[in-house]
Parts: sequence; structure tokens; C-alpha cells
Amino acid sequence: MSGTHTRTGGAAGAPGTVRLTTAQALVRFLTAQYTERDGERRRLVDATWGIFGHGNVAGIGQALVEYGETMPFHQGRNEQAMVHAAVGYARQCGRLSTHAVTTSIGPGATNLVTGAALATVNHLPVLLLPGDTFATRPADPVLQQLEVPYAGDVSVNDCLRPVSKYFDRITRPEALIPAALQAMRVLTDPVDTGAVTLALPQDVQAEGFDWPREFFAERVWTVRRQSPDPAELAAAARLVRAAGRPLVVAGGGVHHSAAEQALAAFADATGIPVAATQAGKGSLHHDHPADVGGIGHTGTSTADELARTADLVIGVGTRYTDFTTASGTLFAAPGVRFVNINVAAFDAHKMAGATVVADARAALEGLREALAGHRVDTAYAAGYGDGKERWEHRVDAAYEAGEPDARPTQAQVLGLLDEIVTDADVLVNAAGSLPGDLHKLWRARSPQQYHVEYGYSCMGYEIPAAIGVSLAAPERPVWALVGDGTYLMMPTEIVTAVQEDIPVKVVILQNHGYASIGGLSESVGGERFGTAYRHRAPDGGYTGTPLPVDLAANAASLGLPVTRAKTVRELRAALREAREADGPTCVYVETETADTVSGPPPAQAWWDVPVAETATRTAAVAAREEYDRHVSARRRHL
Repeated sequence: MSGTHTRTGGAAGAPGTVRLTTAQALVRFLTAQYTERDGERRRLVDATWGIFGHGNVAGIGQALVEYGETMPFHQGRNEQAMVHAAVGYARQCGRLSTHAVTTSIGPGATNLVTGAALATVNHLPVLLLPGDTFATRPADPVLQQLEVPYAGDVSVNDCLRPVSKYFDRITRPEALIPAALQAMRVLTDPVDTGAVTLALPQDVQAEGFDWPREFFAERVWTVRRQSPDPAELAAAARLVRAAGRPLVVAGGGVHHSAAEQALAAFADATGIPVAATQAGKGSLHHDHPADVGGIGHTGTSTADELARTADLVIGVGTRYTDFTTASGTLFAAPGVRFVNINVAAFDAHKMAGATVVADARAALEGLREALAGHRVDTAYAAGYGDGKERWEHRVDAAYEAGEPDARPTQAQVLGLLDEIVTDADVLVNAAGSLPGDLHKLWRARSPQQYHVEYGYSCMGYEIPAAIGVSLAAPERPVWALVGDGTYLMMPTEIVTAVQEDIPVKVVILQNHGYASIGGLSESVGGERFGTAYRHRAPDGGYTGTPLPVDLAANAASLGLPVTRAKTVRELRAALREAREADGPTCVYVETETADTVSGPPPAQAWWDVPVAETATRTAAVAAREEYDRHVSARRRHL
């Protein structure tokens, strides 16, 4: 492959080389890396996020100035949030493009850990470039250095090792060459992708070296589509043909593989119903006859009843988390079997399933051909069709707005959004009670509309991730749906959205506390302890008076135009106005509790949160009795 990028700085080195600093070489290398899948070619690292301090300001910072024309830069306000923005960008790009993130040493570097874990858990690529302490140790310790008496080569960046899919510390300039190539390999690997960390000692960043020109040649990294093994595919087809009540569980791998059309064709041909995990929701359009909604603890009654009686579960790109399996209690039929289609053998072997280790799209196409002419019984299809219709009536009831001058519930907020969005809109969420309501209620209109991060369910993800999504798809309206607890975790990237005029639509739902964890606390005997934003009472409890916290004013102080919507009527107008806004904007609404009006249906399946085995308080004793009842139904699929 021949290089197409020319040198913009640095003196000539030895013949066939170019003299640059390590940081300059890295940035120039990144501008020449591309991905290709199915004939689509994209730049792998489209931009770099950064917060500068000692450790990266004179190295990577100077290099980004040097190559500013070919490497766009975004100024972050929180290191964790920068990773979330890069992850949001990568997910919207189908993992074919991502961003890099650079930080100073010390707290700047350690602030990356949560974002790195989120990226790795969700199999989403992001390149982390934290500064590191001096490789040459001219002064020991330097500012913000962690001293480890038993190991001189440890720094705080070693915290990133367990949450990275690849980690290296570049202690010599020439060590960058193999490390950078390995980093690109991992970022583009459908199985092993996640956070990739290249720790960069600050002296090495600024050190000059004669780099071989070939290092900067344009490289295209092919994102593989692994074909299914014929024997595995044939075995899977035999199991499907023998099943009377098969069910597909669509996971995030369907989206990662861009297999949505292949899944729809498979469902059309076989009539097998499709339930979706949080990561897989949107794999089918909500009104597809085979789509039965979310599965598991936050799933629909239709999907969960099908799961309880299924004799064959066909997992496509799913990790079978505890929310999906209802902590091992959902798939209850005595002889239930599993067929697992997954590009990762580690996940394909779960639930003691028959494996099809392959790309989801390739495997679904192959399985459809192997099942030519096979369809489920008409009575089975009619049954889940009736169940789908019944659930839609429950969604309608939860969405019903009621009196125009009443305060809306959280479900009604979603219902009003449902009125105005099209298949172009993207909804971003991650934590609190919203993921459960969205999984049960939201009618996904396109594969990319439902962007809920639930692998790590990280509070604070929503606003920076929405920025990343908007950068990847500037033509789409992007909504960051945040509760008050999540908002308080990480509102800082609002400033970045304002600075760069990124038109995210932030919707703050204020219910004055951690509603999700408060409800969980109540159900497990914790009596909502420590979950409310309310004044202390003399007895140590809380009064009914909320704290005088004004999140709308806070968002406005960070530069967002904010509309306060007090009623259903005002909220409907505010959401419509926000959708048409050219720049970043915010809608703030205090929500009514579901105790007084129709809310979302309750959980349709269990989730294991251990309850105190011994207690004196009545709530905990009762919760333990209920816990023991559910635990007795758990099984291991062997």
C-alpha cells in the first residue's frame, strides 16, 4: 500500500525515514488508518478528544497542533465523559470508526478507567492515550506520580490494564511501531475490540526519532465476516426443525454485524418470534409481526412468556446477561435447548448451547437457506401475534397523556416523544429507571434509534454519548434522556456541545431522587434508604420536601437554552420545539409518580439482588422470603 499523506513538519532523517517526535509520529500514523467491510471504507480514528495537563500538553498536544488539518480535535471537560463521547461515536458508526482520547498523567489518566470499562464490556472500540510519568526518571517522584515501593515500573495507568483489550507502555520511540499496529488490530477485531490503551511517558512523547516512511503508509484493516462452519450450521438447522416453540434472542451482535435485514428475512421465512436484549432492541422494526419486544427482567410479558415455554432458544449476538436470563430463572421449559450464533466463541458456548461461531449476518443467511421451506406452526405464530397485540394495548395505556394540564409521568414523557420522532431520531440512555421503561415500552423505528448502554449501565453516559452520536450522524436528531441522578453525575460536556454547537437535545426528567435504585431498595428490604433528594427530618429520616436544587438553572448556566415544561401540554410543545432546534437545547420536566396515574407495567421477570438472610426489620424479612421463592426456581443449563 502506498502512502498518500505528506509530512507537515520535522526535519529529514536518514534515507527512507522522517524525523518526528513520538507524539507526532503517532498522530500522523493514525491519520492513515482505515477500515473496510462489505466494500465500505472509513477512516478508523476520525478525531481526538483531549484535556491537557503536564504529561500530554507538550507531546500529544503539540502534535495535534502540528497535524490539525488532518486530525480534528474536540475539547472535553471530563476524561470519563470524553471516552463516553468516543464510544457513542463508535457505536453510531457500527464500530468501523472511533475517536482517540488523550489525558495528562495522574487523575487525568485514572479518570479514564470507567469509560474504558464501559467500552470493553460493550465491545466498542476506543483508543486511549494517557500521559505517563517519565521513562528516564530524571526526577522521582514527579507531580501526581504514584510511588510503588515494590515496583518501579508501575504507574496509575496500570489501572487501565484489566479494562483494556490491549495495553502497552511506550518507553522508547521505536516501541511505538509494533504497539501502534497491534492497537489497530485490536480496534478492528470483531471479537476482541474494546478499549485500547497506549500509555505515553511524557518525555518519550517529545523525543525525536527517525521513523521509516512505511510506518505512515495508508493501511486498510479489513473487518472480517467469519463464515459459519458447515457442520455447526447443519446441527443448528436440525435443532430448529425439531423445535415446536423456538424463540430468537437478538443481542447487540445483530447491530455490530449490521445483520438487521438478515434477521428480518430469517423471521419472515420461518415465522420464529424475535425478542431483544437491551443491546439488541431495534434489530427488528417495532411493527414487524415477529417482533415481541424486550426480553428478561425489563422485557415484555409476551417475550417473557415465550421464553418460559420455549423448547429452543436461538441466541444471536447475545452475552446472556442476568437481565436477559432473569438471573437464570427465565428459560424454564424442562428440555429447553440453545443454539448460539456469536462471532465470539466465549459467548457462543454459554448456556451449554450448540454453537455457530460466526458473524451474525453470515450465520443468519446460512441458517435461513438451510431451513428453506420450514415454518413454525400457524397456531404458535397466531398465539404470539395475539400476545404482541395485547402488549401494545398496555403500552398505549402507559403512554396515554390524560389531562393536558396535568404533570406527566415518565412513561407519558416517552409517549409524547413517540408522537414526534421519526426513524431518523436517536434516543440515548444508560441508567436509572428509564432503561427499563424504554426496553418495555419504546417502539423502535430503525436499527440505530435505540441507543441504550446497558452492558455497564453507567450514570453520566447519556450527554457525552449523545454528542458522539451527533458528531457521527449530524443529520439525525439526537436525544439524551437523563434522570436527575444521572444528570448530577456528569453534566460537564454540555459546555462542549455549546462550544462546538452540537445540536443534542437534552431531556432532564426530575423526580427528586434515585427512583430506580429507590424502588429496588424497597423491594429488597432496604426501605429506600439513602435514595432521596430531600431535607433531613429530626428523627434522621427525610421530610417530604425536596431539596431546593434547580437542574434547569444549572443547565442554563452551562449555556443551554432551557424550556421548563410543567404540564403535558407544555411538554408536547417543548419537545416539538427542541426537535427543530439547530443547536443544543434542553427540556426540563418534573415527572409525576406512577402511583397516581397509569405507569409502565411492572417487571415481568425476576432479577437476583441478594437480600439479608437475617434481619429484624419486617421489610427485610418479607423480602428474604420472596427472594428464597425466586432462587428456588433458578437453574443451570448444562
